Amino acid sequence: MEHATLGTLRDRHPAWRLLASPHAPMVASFLHRVFVAPNVRGMSEADLAEALEDELFVLREQVGADAYPKDARDYLNDWVAPDKGWLRKFYKPGTDEAQFDLTPATEKAIAWLLSLTERPFVGTESRLLTLFALLEQISAGTEADPIKRVADLRKKRDELDAEIARVLAGDAPLLDDTAVKDRFLQFQQLARELLADFREVEHNFRQLDRKVREKIALWEGAKGALLDEIMGERDAIGDSDQGRSFRAFWDFLMSGRRQEELSERLDQVLALPSVAALKPEPRTRRVHHDWLEAGEHTQRTVAQLSQQLRRFLDDRAFLENRRILDLLHGIEGKALAVREATPSGTVMHIDAMGSDIELPLERPLFTPSIKPRLADLALVAGEDDIDTARLFDQIVVDKARLRSAVQRALRRQPQITLRELLEAEPLHQGLAELVAYLELAHTGDGGDALEGLRALIDEVVEEPIRWQSSNPAGESVTREARVPRVIFTR
Repeated sequence: MEHATLGTLRDRHPAWRLLASPHAPMVASFLHRVFVAPNVRGMSEADLAEALEDELFVLREQVGADAYPKDARDYLNDWVAPDKGWLRKFYKPGTDEAQFDLTPATEKAIAWLLSLTERPFVGTESRLLTLFALLEQISAGTEADPIKRVADLRKKRDELDAEIARVLAGDAPLLDDTAVKDRFLQFQQLARELLADFREVEHNFRQLDRKVREKIALWEGAKGALLDEIMGERDAIGDSDQGRSFRAFWDFLMSGRRQEELSERLDQVLALPSVAALKPEPRTRRVHHDWLEAGEHTQRTVAQLSQQLRRFLDDRAFLENRRILDLLHGIEGKALAVREATPSGTVMHIDAMGSDIELPLERPLFTPSIKPRLADLALVAGEDDIDTARLFDQIVVDKARLRSAVQRALRRQPQITLRELLEAEPLHQGLAELVAYLELAHTGDGGDALEGLRALIDEVVEEPIRWQSSNPAGESVTREARVPRVIFTR
């Protein structure tokens, strides 16, 4: 917070420039309504310009026709310019229509403006409990002494046993309305901040992709050196604190059991009268789905980086093979030129042959391996009733059976989509079997041979795939997944 640093931020940071702009109320309110509130991660230029034109029409009727004289597209291009940096303009693969998205700096400015609005009340209890819980997790997770950890776990077990006894005795204390509102408002704030963090994580991965593309375009050295540098940077991003945290979050959220548990808890909390009185945002009920959509955008950015590397390898391999053929043709031409005129004198030198002598006494002596020292621990048989059925309840998908199903279908017709194939042969193992089909399609994508068949993936067209499954209560339900169109061909 030094004067020089703040002066630089005021001149260069897009968030500060947005707050200092004379059009900040219009820009912030419009971008919040279009991007932040509905959790939109990309909008076409035509749709965004139409929405901005409607916004400008209403504002000109309210504050005067001279308030915002420019056209909607002119404003969008102005917000993309480097001196603003409030929007990001890009093109999706295979399309020539411009797309727009918020920058992380703009979302930070909008989040700060949202924090200025008056809140129903300032909750402090939930934050204090969160701080204590975090400190407790850090302390328990870094304790190396097993005796202290066991004592801490036994203390928690005693507290849980005492609480269970009180509940069974009829003494079940409930949270009052103030405590419920306090915790729910804290949940809403953390959920919004998490969505904003996703955009910043995606921005960091996109910056890596941009650096890789620039290096590929300007590289003139060996391919191996470039790949070492690129993969080193990508590993550095993936192994950083941010990358490991994102992987842990994504693995936790991709669990079907966790998603169902989140949905059930959200429905239960939103049905409480004290929470309903706060009039929460409608998207709060599906906030975990918004997290999944935001995480998918981040995963797609990494996938685009991998596709760029693959195209680079194919292009470089083609150029190197062509250069090798040119060198061979050159050698053949020179050999034919000197075939009739043998060069005189020494043509080339070959080093004399020599032998490497290793004396027996120069060999190192045998070094015995370190024997592990076993601790003398007394094993005490416990009486815990552990359900071991989950160890054997594993789903294994037979990929050979799926590959045979695709090959049988291709004997009757030259090509078939994944949806048509599953209508003839429905899924028996649910989502796991669908993922196995997509893995087969990914293996056959890009021209790689897959035992006589290939697969084409159309990212533009999405197809719904339905199958029958059962919920935790044992009832039959219909699941649906929307995936890009997959076409298997001979």
